[in-house]
Amino acid sequence: MKKMEWFKLKFPLILCLGFLFLISCSKESTEELEVSPSGEVDLSNGTKSVGNASVMMQAFYWDVPAGGNWWNTVDAKVADWADAGFNAIWLPPAAKAQNGTFSMGYDPFDYFDFGEYDQMGSVETRFGSTTELKSLIGTAHQSGLQVYADIVINHNSGGASEANPYTGNDTWTDFQPKSGMFNRSYDDFHPNDIENNDLAKFGGFPDLCHKKTNVQNWLWKNSNSVAKYYKNEMGFDGWRFDYVKGFEPWVVKEWNASVGGFSVGELWDGNVDYLNWWANEANSSVFDFACYYAMNDAFDGNDLTKLNNDMMWKRNAFRAVTFVTNHDTDEIWNKKLAYAYILTHEGYPCVFYRDYEEWLDKDMMNNLIWIHNNLASGSTSILYADNDEYVARRNGYNGAGLIVYINNSDNWQERWVETNWSNTTIKDYSGNSSWEPVTQSGKWVKIQVPPKGYSVWSVK
Repeated sequence: MKKMEWFKLKFPLILCLGFLFLISCSKESTEELEVSPSGEVDLSNGTKSVGNASVMMQAFYWDVPAGGNWWNTVDAKVADWADAGFNAIWLPPAAKAQNGTFSMGYDPFDYFDFGEYDQMGSVETRFGSTTELKSLIGTAHQSGLQVYADIVINHNSGGASEANPYTGNDTWTDFQPKSGMFNRSYDDFHPNDIENNDLAKFGGFPDLCHKKTNVQNWLWKNSNSVAKYYKNEMGFDGWRFDYVKGFEPWVVKEWNASVGGFSVGELWDGNVDYLNWWANEANSSVFDFACYYAMNDAFDGNDLTKLNNDMMWKRNAFRAVTFVTNHDTDEIWNKKLAYAYILTHEGYPCVFYRDYEEWLDKDMMNNLIWIHNNLASGSTSILYADNDEYVARRNGYNGAGLIVYINNSDNWQERWVETNWSNTTIKDYSGNSSWEPVTQSGKWVKIQVPPKGYSVWSVK
């Protein structure tokens, strides 16, 4: 859910289809497999095997500096992010919105103006110009990074007033953008001649009707639709869909079928059944809010047994995007342990810009990203959990994998655990312990973890 500049919402605590690419199979077979950003391989027999591959950067925060320089700021960082192990960046809504240079983009007016037309009080957006955005996307691609667009298609803002026969009064539904693309009127919004409403409105903004032919054509069907223009002209590789509670999941499914690319929906809900249902119906990944709430209860509530809760990554890691913070919510204060959790477990982790660039130790974050990309493969077995301690094993492939040990107490802890390895020297790849124990023939070994910290063990 987004926050308008003049209407910021503070949500209470209660509140992948991964992009597909082709890899070759074994030497004995040329059959192609589907792989998600989380590294999960969709095997030909219908089973899924979760591996390690990549990490997403949310490349903005709420109220980034105005002045039209944000695209340049991000452009200067993407090469370092790629070197650190990120595979993709998620950008804020890039098109011209009602508040012009004051807007974070969640009040969209002209989907085809990225900072080139004088409307809504400015030429550039808050983030910069069309040329600067294309330069950023080009730099990201040269660095091997995918670029995901934030798509706001539930509501619009900034239209002129017009008489509306469906409401019997004037509504702000006359949109005549200077790009000349996707003109729309009261007939394209709710209520209209075929539908009074869809699942939900956001605030008092005009609510797009996705069942209207004009809306479908301009959003994803036409050759110059929003979806195809963003992909083919601007170079976006995937999509983050805003406020998907507002419309039916078939909209995202049809969008994805039209243009492809990775997609993830912002379904702000901790109900795993709902998250999983939506992801399957939309053929899309979804942010794992169930994991987010469980981590907040576990790490800030001093009860690591909450990590036994059901989460989207446990149901379907292929469609789960895990996160610790985003531009709307920042409730978890014990972020070190939370990032140690999502970067060692299944799912596609998303790192928040300010956590990485400003608030946390970057060397620690880079180490965890390296661990994720190099060690965190295979299914997950939870070995132990109490209020203070949590131990899990990634079962790995071909002798890989890891043991992660998280400690929320004020003292060093030690525990015997069953590993993936017999008679093998292991070490803590986080660097938080200097031990290098040898596993027994039965794969058991004693490991340790520092107070309010974590350790990550694998073959030396």
